[in-house]
Amino acid sequence: MARPLKVGIQLPEVEREVGWKELRRMAETAEAVGLDSLWVGDHLLYHFPDALPRGPWEAWSLLAGLAAVTRRVEIGSLVACANFHNPAVLAKVAAAVDDISAGRLILGLGAGWNQTEFEAFGVPFDHRVSRFDEAFTIIRGLLADGRVDYRGAYYSAPDCELLPRPSRPGGPPLMVGSMGERMLGITLPHVSAWNAWHRWFGNTVQGYRPMRDAVDAACRAAGRDPAEVARTVALLVAFAGATGRQSGDVTEEDPDPIKGTPELVAAALRSFAAEGVSHVQLVLDPITIESIEALRPALTELDAT
Repeated sequence: MARPLKVGIQLPEVEREVGWKELRRMAETAEAVGLDSLWVGDHLLYHFPDALPRGPWEAWSLLAGLAAVTRRVEIGSLVACANFHNPAVLAKVAAAVDDISAGRLILGLGAGWNQTEFEAFGVPFDHRVSRFDEAFTIIRGLLADGRVDYRGAYYSAPDCELLPRPSRPGGPPLMVGSMGERMLGITLPHVSAWNAWHRWFGNTVQGYRPMRDAVDAACRAAGRDPAEVARTVALLVAFAGATGRQSGDVTEEDPDPIKGTPELVAAALRSFAAEGVSHVQLVLDPITIESIEALRPALTELDAT
């Protein structure tokens, strides 16, 4: 039987310091065990009340590297903070990474939330959604049409042209990661997919259903058929040796994870597929090469039922 949904993993962010050599091995292992995608967060710096600061590698440099050393898996930003970048430059970077990957990039976008990194790197934190609105207009216009002529309150791209053009007509598919009413209104008329983080819905199908219904309603309010917007979710999965996956956001606790036995992981994925989810990003605890390898029997179980 065909796999009922695509299955990817989020690579390490702040759990521990991980260099390119190990990240590359993780990517190669993910392809070898049959995963469908690799995902990278877009953050710069985290401060913690009772631990040393941490920061991941810059997301787009990492995505370019992953694009070059993989052949099959999709790669995606989960999600790229549009406000960290000049939007026209971000569109150009995304087009280049999509070409390096031979058309495997999924461009997940958001407005950002972690004030620490905005302030530390000199990025304005005020009016984040308004800034995102303008940035999103420029990014999608350049990727879809190759040209924009835009002058806004926060960003401008006057008579801007994207050359070379994206190798895929229309550019990479866009995905939004947000439950904000205004963000959904801005993005749902245009994106191919919507994403939810496990904390938002308690890591359960029961918690996911009302969020799905809310996005359906937001799609209709934006003049979009809900069936046109793919649903994706990030799920927390724990294997033997899990100690709790450190998160950059210490204001909330993680929900209970899905236990990492093949049968339980496959059953959980099937239950989300039955609710219309087409792609999941597994957040593994611990996030190691061994945990990625441990997904092989779960994928075999998923594919066989």
